[in-house]
Amino acid sequence: MRKIVISTGGGDAPGLNAVIFAIVKSAYKLGWEVYGSKHGYSGFFNGNDLIRLTPKDVEGIIPIGGTILGSTNKGNPFAMPIENIAGDITLKDVSDRAMDNFKQMGFSCHIAIGGDGSLEIAHRFALKGMPVIGVPKTIDNDLEATDRTFGFDTAVATASDALDKLHSTAKSHDRVMVVEVMGRDCGWIALYSGISGEADVILIPEIPFDMTAVCKKITNNELHGKPYSIVVVAEGARAKDGDVINQGKGETGREEMVLGGIGQWVADEIRQRIGKDTRSLVLGHLQRGGSPTTFDRMLALRFGAAAVRMAQENIFDQMVAWIPPTMSSVPIEDAIRERKQVDLESDKVQTARDIGICLGDHDPADLD
Repeated sequence: MRKIVISTGGGDAPGLNAVIFAIVKSAYKLGWEVYGSKHGYSGFFNGNDLIRLTPKDVEGIIPIGGTILGSTNKGNPFAMPIENIAGDITLKDVSDRAMDNFKQMGFSCHIAIGGDGSLEIAHRFALKGMPVIGVPKTIDNDLEATDRTFGFDTAVATASDALDKLHSTAKSHDRVMVVEVMGRDCGWIALYSGISGEADVILIPEIPFDMTAVCKKITNNELHGKPYSIVVVAEGARAKDGDVINQGKGETGREEMVLGGIGQWVADEIRQRIGKDTRSLVLGHLQRGGSPTTFDRMLALRFGAAAVRMAQENIFDQMVAWIPPTMSSVPIEDAIRERKQVDLESDKVQTARDIGICLGDHDPADLD
């Protein structure tokens, strides 16, 4: 009898429950027990946050967004926020306690579902001797070792649907609509949704943009009988002569990089430069919510089943990776070494240029 514990950390993503479903069903077929740690690693410290998961418990959860285990962005056992009597918060390493509890509870494997931050924590536990398997989860699709991460397709579908709706209101009022999407310092969501949502301008972190080129594209639309424009901007995009906009403090209250605000900045610049009626919209966490698409459900189920197969073969400190057409395993350390940015030579970028989308890097003369 083996005992597996699952954790879900970082931002939520559509498809998390499908991974949990596949792990539970696959493990029980082998006669193993499965437990879930609620809110990241909370179950490693508090028995009330450790729940038994049976096939009956996961019945019907595949189409449900979010995670039945809950998640957190601030539960790092290697730097746990501890508040003292005076109300001051300090960071304390409680990883040894988590290791001791893991062993005492008789677990033989920990399947960590998360993005680069969560997987880095999992790798550090692996170095301490914990049998760990990683499952890649991020709507940003920015993990280098896997062709795709679950949640990305749903996020793109949500953003594309929003762009479809914005076309009608922008056209009705002859406005420029600037839509800010997630993605951190990678432009995958902006690029995919912008192309499929018929945007006029797409601004991504990989291409520092020139506002002159952006405004020229909008003006050209007017000259060619299109008095409205749609601009999609990734939250980590920046102008050629500017910096990434940092909102200041994160959820823990400490100073850290919190992206957001570039959409409003671009809208203000357009309004000031060409006097065009402009509105901005931040999609924000809408991109994380909702039922996963069929593609994300299938991908998540494949990830979960593959993770159990890896556990059966004692393949640890590895992450499940989709390298089409098969599921493979890669060292977690390699998977989180760097983020996967948009290849500017790819056919996707070329497609955007071919159909007349401005990426903010053209000389204004090229847009005539």
